[in-house]
Amino acid sequence: MSVVGDFNKWDRNANYMEKIADGVWETFISGLSQFDSYKYCIETPKGKFLLKSDPYAHHFETRPGTASKIYECSYKWTDEKWISEKSKRIIYKSPVNIYEVHLGSWMHDDNDNPLSYVSFAEKIIPYMKKMSYTHIELMPLTEFPFDGSWGYQVTGYFAPTSRFGTPDDFKLMVDMFHNAGLGIIIDWVPAHFPKDACGLYEFDGTCCYEYTDERKSEHKSWGTRVFDYGKGEVCSFLISSANYWISEFHIDGIRVDAVASMLYLDYGRTEGNWVPNKYGKNGNLEAMSFLKHCNSILRKRFPRAVTIAEESTAWPHITGNPDDGESLGFTYKWNMGWMHDFLEYMKLDPYFRSNNHNKMTFAMTYAYSENFILVLSHDEVVHLKCSMINKMPGEYEDKFANLKVGYTFMMGHPGKKLLFMGQDFGQWAEWSEAKSLDWHLTNETMHSDLQKYVKSLLSIYNRYKACYELDQDPEGFEWMDPDDYTRSIYSFVRKTMDGRDSILYVCNFTPVARPDFRVGVPCPGRYTLLLNEKCEEGTEYIAEKIPTDRMEYSIPLPLAPYGTAIIKFNYKKVKKPIKKTKK
Repeated sequence: MSVVGDFNKWDRNANYMEKIADGVWETFISGLSQFDSYKYCIETPKGKFLLKSDPYAHHFETRPGTASKIYECSYKWTDEKWISEKSKRIIYKSPVNIYEVHLGSWMHDDNDNPLSYVSFAEKIIPYMKKMSYTHIELMPLTEFPFDGSWGYQVTGYFAPTSRFGTPDDFKLMVDMFHNAGLGIIIDWVPAHFPKDACGLYEFDGTCCYEYTDERKSEHKSWGTRVFDYGKGEVCSFLISSANYWISEFHIDGIRVDAVASMLYLDYGRTEGNWVPNKYGKNGNLEAMSFLKHCNSILRKRFPRAVTIAEESTAWPHITGNPDDGESLGFTYKWNMGWMHDFLEYMKLDPYFRSNNHNKMTFAMTYAYSENFILVLSHDEVVHLKCSMINKMPGEYEDKFANLKVGYTFMMGHPGKKLLFMGQDFGQWAEWSEAKSLDWHLTNETMHSDLQKYVKSLLSIYNRYKACYELDQDPEGFEWMDPDDYTRSIYSFVRKTMDGRDSILYVCNFTPVARPDFRVGVPCPGRYTLLLNEKCEEGTEYIAEKIPTDRMEYSIPLPLAPYGTAIIKFNYKKVKKPIKKTKK
């Protein structure tokens, strides 16, 4: 094994390394400079020479180059107040309202090139503040060779991609977010890695980072290798990476990609092409142990940081305390079940929604089984799935009205929130990593109106504790009427711990006006409109003792086609709900 690079004209005989322990090699090279490129030259037992990037490098050549670069950071942080304050908060009782972004395609400069880390921060922070997002989630920025992988095929687990600047530039970007009061989450990929010759693939000519058994070592459909979680060195490598991004780059959390592919030994594999565990089951015991250990370490070292699982099955105990013996220890799990049912319902012609009413209520039967984030992510607006606005049924104006009422239901439903870029103003085209969002659409009336409405939704979410304080407590939610399937109307209440400023949500999912609509409310008192589909506010209602929707009290609430209403009130306990009355 030797080191080759700019400093020795890539001569594999110039700087040999000495083996000092099993699998451990070292050498000393003087006179190296910032940005010098280098690789390891490894001679395999079969006499083949491999040129490999440094798995622990902090910086890389910009694609198509794949060499590692010498880089010493010198950035001085200014976010001490942010770190201190967030270390004391209870995240479960705080607003978490995430804007998912692909940095390379959010916006381009005047020459149609992606923005740098710093330019990106300068432009997106005012937008996020205006829209009332609390966090940004960035699709993978760990170094990767192929743009079309969106960053999910990683070759540099300790290096921000050089596409957008240096590690110090990345740190400045994070600092800018924190000083603006915004959290930053990054996607992290410990499930698999690509077969690029420069990367971890068969690093010493054998299966080093991956499993040796071909029935476990590869995801055939993805063309990627699977980490061997049974090797202490591999687990240490990955846990060190997660730790590094939080400790060195001050990241506020990591979203772990493709967790299901880690947990199931038969994931994407046909019968006879996978290996059961020692109990004859399909759970990957080594991956489970790795995830628990990783989450346990991060929780103890970084109380402010969150870990989020993209896990698409009903695997139990994804979230919770990793030391309780059952939980994998994630802070949150993406609610893929809610997402699937929500989109299936929203795509329906309103005529057929009455027969699918339970798609929107079913998620409440398991809403407290995990700590969930409701997601409408990048995966739902690519590969011919249509953009969010184009999923909606009806003519031009109907599509916008549908999306408004859908977003209203989402923002009221228990669980933290995530929207992908472009969804808040109605991007028509599917997302592409190769081009900027269509920002010109925000100058058109229907798009700017949708954007204004989403802004109001997000602002209400942040301002009122009822929207997030009791996300993990069944006492924080109450249906007024979950069964109005004939009219496809849903009404429910989100509560606060003290009852003050509780919120009533009403959503009409048909283009039929309901001028005589009356909604049951849980108590007497004054009810004040915060938002409707026209962005109106301020109308006041006094609860009347007219039984409706199992409730003893109600208010008249004429509903427009696709009408919405978000109404605040002070919750006062009354006697138990009476038997449901006929409409």
